[in-house]
Amino acid sequence: MKRIDRRLCIAPMMTHTDRHFRYLLRLISRRVMLYTEMITTGALIHGKQYQRLEFDINEHPLAIQLGGSDPGNLSLCAAMVEEKGYDEINLNIGCPSDRVRDGEFGACLMAQPERVAECIHAMCGRTKLPVTVKTRIGIDDRDSYEHLRDFIQTVSAAGCRTFIIHARKAWLEGLSPRQNREVPPLNYPLVYRLKADFPELEIIINGGISSLAAAAGHLEKVDGVMIGRAVCHNPYLLSDADRLLFGDETPVLSRHDVLEEFIRYAEMQLRSGVALQQMSRHLLGLFRGQAGARAWRRHLSEKIHSDNSGVRLLIDASGLIRAA
Repeated sequence: MKRIDRRLCIAPMMTHTDRHFRYLLRLISRRVMLYTEMITTGALIHGKQYQRLEFDINEHPLAIQLGGSDPGNLSLCAAMVEEKGYDEINLNIGCPSDRVRDGEFGACLMAQPERVAECIHAMCGRTKLPVTVKTRIGIDDRDSYEHLRDFIQTVSAAGCRTFIIHARKAWLEGLSPRQNREVPPLNYPLVYRLKADFPELEIIINGGISSLAAAAGHLEKVDGVMIGRAVCHNPYLLSDADRLLFGDETPVLSRHDVLEEFIRYAEMQLRSGVALQQMSRHLLGLFRGQAGARAWRRHLSEKIHSDNSGVRLLIDASGLIRAA
């Protein structure tokens, strides 16, 4: 099996990392590891979200993130995912939302390391794909380094060799998911310590990382970096990632070239019934920091609901950048 290079990963983010956004990011970077939004095992098994398994072949390397806590269901979904052609399966042990907690998965499972280990063991027994875990450094009052260390030790013994660590703990009560991304303080040294104590494991750091320079700094202490919201606001942030972090000197597309390629993709998607708005919303930050970027965003935001001209809307909006 081909080794996956996780030096830079894009976080699984609900409402953001759908297949259209992933396609856009792949036009900008050939090397970053992409992740889907979290998909629950129930939604897959019962077919409600099976269509979300679809992806473009150009999205590789690509991982899917699953949400669930039943070993049997996760095992079944692992087989489905492998058949679809993904490169990795990631288990969500980090989401603190009420809906996820009520379903007994996500961050609350940090309190049940043996159960997580059972899930990992079941999935590894059903698929040849690497099974990874994305987790926090702790939850509520279970926030000591010893608790985190014991969690990693138990789960790794079940077959997980790669851990993506959001360097904040999560409060399961009293904070919204958004607040849980911002309020609990970051503790990067704790993640560094984890790597030092488990040198045989692949440790990816996540949380509050917003630049390639910051990512390069973390890579001196851990194996990989995962970036999230910063890429949503500024997708072209990744334009220098392949050269800077992977040593890949392949020429990078300009913003306008990225848009031209994406327009070709959008035309195909429109013919299959996808609404332009589902795709265009991911383009709002493409020209961030460039002259005319505000006019670009305004044109897309205001015209998308009333304009029926299809990709002509994107072409017209790009003219505002060229004219600025």
